[in-house]
Amino acid sequence: MIKFKREFPLYIKFILLAIATIIAASTLIYTNNVVKQLQEREKRVATLFAKGLEYVANSNEPEKDYTFIFENIIQEIDFPLILTDSENNFDPDNPTEIRNVEIDSNWTREQKIRFISSLIEKMDKDHQPILVTYADSIVLSKIHYGNSKLVEQLKYYPYVQLLIAAAFILMAYIGFSYVKKNEHSKIWVGLSRETAHQLGTPLSSLMGWIELLKLNYRDPDKVNDLISEVENDLERLKKVANRFSKIGSIPEMKNENLVKLIERVINYFERRIPQTGKNIELQIELKNGTKSDKENFTARINSELFEWVIENLTKNSIDAIEEKSGKIIYQLSSDKKNIYIDVIDTGKGIDLKFRKEIFRPGFSTKKRGWGLGLSLAKRIVEEYHKGKIFVKSSTPGKGSVMRIVLKKI
Repeated sequence: MIKFKREFPLYIKFILLAIATIIAASTLIYTNNVVKQLQEREKRVATLFAKGLEYVANSNEPEKDYTFIFENIIQEIDFPLILTDSENNFDPDNPTEIRNVEIDSNWTREQKIRFISSLIEKMDKDHQPILVTYADSIVLSKIHYGNSKLVEQLKYYPYVQLLIAAAFILMAYIGFSYVKKNEHSKIWVGLSRETAHQLGTPLSSLMGWIELLKLNYRDPDKVNDLISEVENDLERLKKVANRFSKIGSIPEMKNENLVKLIERVINYFERRIPQTGKNIELQIELKNGTKSDKENFTARINSELFEWVIENLTKNSIDAIEEKSGKIIYQLSSDKKNIYIDVIDTGKGIDLKFRKEIFRPGFSTKKRGWGLGLSLAKRIVEEYHKGKIFVKSSTPGKGSVMRIVLKKI
């Protein structure tokens, strides 16, 4: 069974959810603190207005003009305020008793009274009315007040913000889910086609050998040669089956000589390249020394899967060479920690805008391609062999260099 690696492990999802919860809680707490400070400020202004009225009522100098004081206090009032007597009676047409309350001028007096009375009831639920007293005992009037527009907006702002964020996250989740589903669909389609392609070549050969055996069954020498070819194709079928069985499982790793492995791939392709009508030279270069240094290029790999990687890179290079002749060089080099395999071709190159896309499942610039070869190569190199694979360089019209990096043993 093929297993797909989760894009986001479960613990990362919980971490992201926790971060989102902390941000949401912080926003709510901060906004609530701001709202409380504004409400406290409005209460102080309403209380100051009440104290002003009390001062006038208790003053022994009624002839003194307090207009300036009240005008400056009233100017600070930007929230709904209604002044009533001790029994909550009011004059709906008196603008000095009703501040910042929108009343339809077409309403009748009774409609205005019903509206203001309901508003007073709502205000008193939110804020205790402030009493204006005479001689500290007789209630002359009451000041009912509500929240300003700014406070009301701030109260609902965090929830609006959270709704927008939730909608954005939902849209992003749906979008990423669609992309992931589409990518997985392409992987399955590509993998099925890759399977058919991998099995098709040896099966076609086997059918041909069977026909030849029927024609030459009386010639022992030819029969022996044909049996040898049948065995080669059966071995190829076994190798293909082993490759696909290892995807999704933990493959067995062994110390393998990379030069010998690449030589096997070269031998395989050298017998098949002439069928494409091209003359392509396949060559190994050991950058750190001569051919006697082959044993220096040994890494811990699964040979069947890693051969698949080299084959896919070789196929891409062959397809990229549009001329009748060309060259593919497998250049090996190393340092103290790593072994580097550069697959260099003289093909058409890779456009800069496609370099990050070529390893994505389903992406292909070929008319008949299904975009799985490099995706499989990347998965095999990076997930199973803990290495790296990338486009080292590419020049349109001149060729490309694909680099594989493996740990040195």
